[in-house]
Amino acid sequence: MTKANAIINAIGTATPDHDIHASFIGWARDRLTNKRDRALFDRMAGRSGIEGRWSVLPRAMDGGSPVAEGGFYAVAPLPSTAARMALYAEHAPTLALAAIGRLGPIGRITHLVVASCTGFVAPGIDQIIAARLGLDGGVERTLIGFMGCYAAVAALRTAHHIVRSEPAARVLVVAVELSTLHLQPDDSLEPLLAMLQFGDGAAAAIVSAEGGGLSLSAPFAATLPDSAGLIRWRIGDQGFAMHLSGEVPGRIAEALHDPATAARLFGDPAAVDSWAVHAGGRSILDAVEGALALSPDALAVSRSVLARFGNMSSATLMFVLADLMDKRIGNGVAVAFGPGLAAEGFRFRSVP
Repeated sequence: MTKANAIINAIGTATPDHDIHASFIGWARDRLTNKRDRALFDRMAGRSGIEGRWSVLPRAMDGGSPVAEGGFYAVAPLPSTAARMALYAEHAPTLALAAIGRLGPIGRITHLVVASCTGFVAPGIDQIIAARLGLDGGVERTLIGFMGCYAAVAALRTAHHIVRSEPAARVLVVAVELSTLHLQPDDSLEPLLAMLQFGDGAAAAIVSAEGGGLSLSAPFAATLPDSAGLIRWRIGDQGFAMHLSGEVPGRIAEALHDPATAARLFGDPAAVDSWAVHAGGRSILDAVEGALALSPDALAVSRSVLARFGNMSSATLMFVLADLMDKRIGNGVAVAFGPGLAAEGFRFRSVP
């Protein structure tokens, strides 16, 4: 018996309207007292490839940024995890519903899969979204949390398996991340450069066995040995503290330079005509492009998403796929990198 193909029929995306990129850069560089570190931060910020990052955080009383006087972060110590989770509970469902709204009429939904790694609330965000959409209480829900930047792969992979086992299924997939809730009071270079990358965003997709769009196949995963400490999340009293080692791009490049590893994950990279690489940062994209000897424009869509929105954790890859929906793709590969250090992804192609 031939199994059904899982097809992404549509993708909708949404971001808040508050650009906090420039204000963060000013806040961060003022925390660096060493002139050499400050000069390096300025150089890295200029080379980041990011032009804007968007936040759900309210503007300060004078209309300024969250780090300005009267802003959410203009206090010492910085707000508690409880205060940040209160904002998550308020804003994450709203941003997710904005992305869903851009799908148009969603019709019959049998399953809901939600990825969100930047907050916790119970009843869960999946239940909140289902209730606000008026979905039937019998809709099967799956919540994927705290996996980091490749959580959207896990969500779409889950939808893929559901549709292949239940061809009549119609799955709503949502990724929503509020990374800017987790600003940390660091005053050293590496964590400030890590925080420079992140913004808020949400994406939603319909996955079914019918209609046109992007057909999913061949999900894959790989974990690099001796790399678990390179990307870490720690829940503290003042939000979620991320450690993002500067070694990550080099380790990714080293792994992908191995022809056997590249072939196991992607097949023949030269035969891939479209790449959807999680825009985790310019150095990540440069590492993938260089290691696989890709053409200079191969990751143009990923670089465009990074420029417009920064790294939105799990939602980012779905923004890249959204920009590819209208293109004719014969052989595509989607891949994201995150804690582990792990790579997860799948193949995709256009179907009419």
